[in-house]
Amino acid sequence: MSEKAPTFHPGETVPLSGIYECDCGQSHRWDTSTNVKNHTFPPLPEDCPGGAWAMKDPAHPAD
Repeated sequence: MSEKAPTFHPGETVPLSGIYECDCGQSHRWDTSTNVKNHTFPPLPEDCPGGAWAMKDPAHPAD
């Protein structure tokens, strides 16, 4: 059984800095920039059928 990454909705606070993708499976990213901890998640792209953001690449991965 695989575990899905937690998801976060636009307007929620970013818990950890990193690159997030939408949850629709089309790999939408917000300008491929890093979302910074304690900032607010941006809206999803206009053409995205997804509903939330999920962590793709953490900014500071554990060693």
